[in-house]
Amino acid sequence: MGKIIFYEGRNFQGRSFECNGDCVDTFRHFSCCNSIRVTGGHWVAYEKPNYMGYQYMLGRGEYPEFHTWMGFNNCIRSCQMFPPYRGSYRMRIYNRPDFTGHMMEMMDDCPNVYDRFRHRDIYSCNVMEGYWTFYEHPNYRGRQYFLRPGEYRACGEWGCFNPMVGSFRRMRTGL
Repeated sequence: MGKIIFYEGRNFQGRSFECNGDCVDTFRHFSCCNSIRVTGGHWVAYEKPNYMGYQYMLGRGEYPEFHTWMGFNNCIRSCQMFPPYRGSYRMRIYNRPDFTGHMMEMMDDCPNVYDRFRHRDIYSCNVMEGYWTFYEHPNYRGRQYFLRPGEYRACGEWGCFNPMVGSFRRMRTGL
């Protein structure tokens, strides 16, 4: 059973809101979010309602201030829980939209896309197995983008409008 608790103040102070499932708009429950506690499940928190804006991947643990979840601000407006996954991981990345250009099939984490792919841009991808996170910069830093299994014909379909992906990793929820 998943559970995430949002707090308006730092260090788990102030008003709080407990959530056990997807929430399309948290605004009626709290005005800002400065700390989070995840007691079960794996979550994606979004800066804007309807699962839009900056994305933050959150596993079980405590996040006493927004910088600890790599937050750019104290604004969380929606969240989704994603299920545990223990299967294999496989995706194809392309340096052009619509699955064209140079393609590379990946099954493991990549701390530096350019070193491995020889391209700085990922315009499209096909996630065939598992859940993945793209990061804006190498070594799993910067903005995060959560990808479920499916086809992403353009980078805007995973919430990014700049095709530069610096690194990516598998969402290892079954461990």
